[in-house]
Amino acid sequence: MVKDRQSKALIILMLGLLSAIGPFSIDMYLPGFEYISKDLGTSIEHIQLSLTSFFIGIASGQIIYGPLLDRFGRKRPLIVGLLIYIAASVGCALTQSADTLITLRFIEALGSCGGMVAARAMVRDYFPPTETAKIFSMLMLVIGISPILAPTLGGLIIHSLGWHAIFVLLSVITFFILLGVIILLPESSKPNPNVSLKPAPILKNFWEVFKNPDFLVYGIAGGTASSGLYAYLSGSPFVMMEIFGLNEKQYGWVFGFIAAGLITTSQINNFMLKYYRSEHIAKFALLAQAIVGITLLVLTLTNNANLYNVIILIFCFLACQGFVFPNTSALALNPFSVLAGSASALLGSIQLGIGAIASALVAALHNDTMLPMVGMMAACATISIAILLLAPKSTG
Repeated sequence: MVKDRQSKALIILMLGLLSAIGPFSIDMYLPGFEYISKDLGTSIEHIQLSLTSFFIGIASGQIIYGPLLDRFGRKRPLIVGLLIYIAASVGCALTQSADTLITLRFIEALGSCGGMVAARAMVRDYFPPTETAKIFSMLMLVIGISPILAPTLGGLIIHSLGWHAIFVLLSVITFFILLGVIILLPESSKPNPNVSLKPAPILKNFWEVFKNPDFLVYGIAGGTASSGLYAYLSGSPFVMMEIFGLNEKQYGWVFGFIAAGLITTSQINNFMLKYYRSEHIAKFALLAQAIVGITLLVLTLTNNANLYNVIILIFCFLACQGFVFPNTSALALNPFSVLAGSASALLGSIQLGIGAIASALVAALHNDTMLPMVGMMAACATISIAILLLAPKSTG
């Protein structure tokens, strides 16, 4: 456990940077969908598949990292993952094919998810269960920089240097994070040779994690809720730029404004935890998110949606997520210590797996309206609160 304040701050910063690699990889190139599609001679819908493949890569790759983090310690698998990410990002910068971009984004995601899995497991390693929800909220502060800076920065890079330069920058940023991991981040878990890498024991460990009532309920409820965010990420370039006519710069500002709600509430969550339990905060936030999602859907179906009320409602929708993510993540992971790596991997896989499905459905149901995006957001939020209210849990 970490007791020194300076060491604690450094560790939280490093874990936040590792967690932000995936979101930054998503947010930075979103404003460039139209440019990328024109440059590669395809449609925006086809380029959206590069986002879907990224989600699939993160979801599937985390299953691989979990046992490796438990067997070899946290840092060695993490370093390998970051090297994979850097190599794939360079490949994305050099490609001239949409299908190759989609494939390389999948490989890039396999590398980036190592940081996400390791960061969650290290939170459980470094800090006691009573602090994990607060630590996850603090990580959100670092992660939250991504949707504010990345789209605007991405738009500027696209205009001045072209979309390929985005992936050059991503590889450079990750290289410096890699150096930080090697030099600054202490190992939080010694290698455990008793952890088998054979399929049967791995599946047994995952099953031990999965059948825990708290992990199952909070992991799936939190993952389903976060999928509304991925539906927004997938559909927002078309909705904001094609339907409402925003340019890349305007889209970046709107994207950043909406993301500010997520960052703000994730920090308010720290204050709320002084007075309320994580279970109660998560339940209230999920209920509010469902109400907002349904309201947005009704406005769309009745043709009463406009740029301003859509922005406000999406802002509120993601603001709820600032309470949902840290609390459901902490509640799902708190029962585990020995299998923290496997638990973190399975949690991430569930979250991103559902997110990949939501993202793919938004692209598949594309009909030149905003209905696929808002419909998926409303469905994810409603299903999530239903799971939390109806499913049995071991905690009170």
